[in-house]
Amino acid sequence: MPEWSVAAPRKLTFDERVSELHVRIVDGTVNVMGTDEGPARLEVSEIAGPPLAVTQRDGTLTVAYDDPPWKDLLKWLDPGSRHRSAVVSLAVPADTRVEVGVVGAGAVVSGLRGQSVLRGVTGDTTLVGLSGPVRADTVSGNLEAQAVTGCLRFTSVSGDLTVVEGSGPSVRADSVSGSMIVDLDPDGPADVRLTSVSGEIAVRLPHPADAEVEADTAGGRISTTFHGLRVRGRWGAHKVTGRLGAGTGKLRATTVSGSIALLSRPPRQDEGEPWDTAPGGGGPAAGRADAPATGPQDAPGDNSVPGRDEGAPDAPADGTTDKKVL
Repeated sequence: MPEWSVAAPRKLTFDERVSELHVRIVDGTVNVMGTDEGPARLEVSEIAGPPLAVTQRDGTLTVAYDDPPWKDLLKWLDPGSRHRSAVVSLAVPADTRVEVGVVGAGAVVSGLRGQSVLRGVTGDTTLVGLSGPVRADTVSGNLEAQAVTGCLRFTSVSGDLTVVEGSGPSVRADSVSGSMIVDLDPDGPADVRLTSVSGEIAVRLPHPADAEVEADTAGGRISTTFHGLRVRGRWGAHKVTGRLGAGTGKLRATTVSGSIALLSRPPRQDEGEPWDTAPGGGGPAAGRADAPATGPQDAPGDNSVPGRDEGAPDAPADGTTDKKVL
């Protein structure tokens, strides 16, 4: 079994094919890129603390510390032994299964078709162009997913989730206090389930949308730009339900005290046009979240809770959520 001990900046090329990658570091940065050209490659550009152990066996490439701190808890509690930092970059075949574990390090994973599993404590993670299934778990680290076409599963205590142009068939996210901003552009029906305790949830659906929608909050507010959705609730709890299009997809969003915003993406052919050039009247484009309400309370752009009973206080939905999305 080939082994290397990396105590200084170094580059390695692996002639044997890599089908699985395991990376475990404490602080620093991990960059993993999927490629269809050449063999797997590793570059350690910076390293401080103990050396990294690099091993390759039966198609599995492992980059980690030779003495994981959880094997000796007393040693790990010594402040002098916790300084472990490395900047690690890897290029592996695009169909490689990847597992990345970090404590405070940031991670960037891109261009993979195989399964990706990411676990972290405080480090932030960025995913770009992944077409395989993704599982990410953090304590307070944030996750940003750009143009991910595979199934996405995210769990965190206080980390935020941001999905940009998500086109995968499934998005599942659970958080205690982290916010979720999910911009969807699926090629077909998508199953989206978002749950938080106190975090805000904002979802932007494509135009035209195609989903059965159910969203509820116990103490927050709900705003929507869709005509076909009904908002119910007077004091505290609010719920929105309805079918958009044929209703082949599913959207379920639940939060206890956070606010929920359901927004519409502009039509693809109009995405490059200014808001005020949208057809159907000389006012702002339909779907603009900050447009003033000029018609019924359930008109697009109304930031207050549409469909509320008369006498309910006229309070806008949480502006922070809308600003984040827009």
